[in-house]
Amino acid sequence: MIIKSVSQLIGDTPLIDLQINVPNHSHIYAKLEMFNPGGSIKDRLGQYLIQDGFNRGKINDQTTIIEPTAGNTGIGVALAAQQYHLKTILVVPEKFSYEKQTLMKALGAQLINTPSAEGIKGAIKKAREVEANTPNSFVPMQFENPANPATYYHTLAPELLADLDRPIDAFVAGAGSGGTFAGIAKYLKEHHSQTQTIVVEPEGSILNGGPAHSHRTEGIGVEFVPPFFKNVEIDQTLTISDDDAFKQVRQMAENQGLFIGSSSGAALAASLKIAKELPENSTIVTVFPDSSERYMSEHIYSPNEQSTEMVSR
Repeated sequence: MIIKSVSQLIGDTPLIDLQINVPNHSHIYAKLEMFNPGGSIKDRLGQYLIQDGFNRGKINDQTTIIEPTAGNTGIGVALAAQQYHLKTILVVPEKFSYEKQTLMKALGAQLINTPSAEGIKGAIKKAREVEANTPNSFVPMQFENPANPATYYHTLAPELLADLDRPIDAFVAGAGSGGTFAGIAKYLKEHHSQTQTIVVEPEGSILNGGPAHSHRTEGIGVEFVPPFFKNVEIDQTLTISDDDAFKQVRQMAENQGLFIGSSSGAALAASLKIAKELPENSTIVTVFPDSSERYMSEHIYSPNEQSTEMVSR
C-alpha cells in the first residue's frame, strides 16, 4: 500500500477479540487506537477539528491554532495542522506525560505549560488568554466543540458495527473531554437501543459524586461534567481505582503482548466488571485509546514505583 500522507492512516484501526477469561463466557472486543499514526484515538479528533474549522470559516492558511490539552489531542491537532503548515500553540498542564509533550514539540507545536494544580481548567483559561492576544487565531476547544463527539459518531462508531456481525450488548469507554464516549454511545443506541452504555472514570474524577483528587490514570477523569453528556443516555458510571487500571496494563503486556495506556487499563477493568452483570455470551466493546510507550517516564509497568507526580484534575 502506497500513501502520500500520514493522514491517510487515520482510522480503520483493528478490533481485537481479547483472548482472556471473561465472566459469563462473554467476549470483550477492544478497538486498538494506538495504531493511528500519532499513536492515539485523538488523531481522529485533530483531523476532524481542523477540517471543521476550515469548513466553518474559522481557519485560513494564516491562522494560528491554539488548544488546551492533556497531550493526545495536542498531538492529533498538531499532526492535522502540520498538513496545512499552520502555527500551533498547545497549552498543557506541566506534569502530564513527558513523552506526549515531546511528541507535540517534535511535530512543530509550541508548548505553554500551566501549573498542575490548576488542572485542565487552568489550561483552558490560559488558552483563551493567548487567543485574545494572537491575531487570526482559533481555539477548537475540544471540551465544548460539538465536532468532538461528531468525530466518533461519524468515524469510529460505524467501524465497530462494520467489524461485528452481532449486536453489541455493552459499550464501555473512559471519559476525559467526553467526546469519544458521547459520540459512540449515541450512534450505538440509535442502531440497537438495548446496548448498555457504561462510562469509566478514575478515582478522583467527579462523575459518580466522589471527591476530586489526583490520580495516576492519565487521559480520563473530569473536573466538570462534559457538556456532550446532556443528550446521551448513560446506563452506568463505573469508577476504577489506579491499582485496578494498572494491573490490567501489566497483564495485557505479560499475557497478550499489548502495550496499553492506563486509561485502556481502566476501560478493561470496567469491562470485566460489567461482564459479571450481563447474560452469558454477551458482546462487550471497549476502546484502548493509546499505548504505554508514551507513559514510560511515569513508571507505568512498575507496581511499587509510582511517579512522584500524580495527574491533577
